[in-house]
Amino acid sequence: MEQKKRLGKNGFKYRQQYGVIVICSDEQHQKQIFEWLKGMGHKVRVVTV
Repeated sequence: MEQKKRLGKNGFKYRQQYGVIVICSDEQHQKQIFEWLKGMGHKVRVVTV
């Protein structure tokens, strides 16, 4: 019997993910790192905090 995934109270379906945060010195450095990782075939996202 297949078990259905339950939705949270807010209706969000949670899927566990793993990631790494790279602290960059400035926006240009962020862009360089992003392009480098993307060029290596990684799935990347830009985040500003």
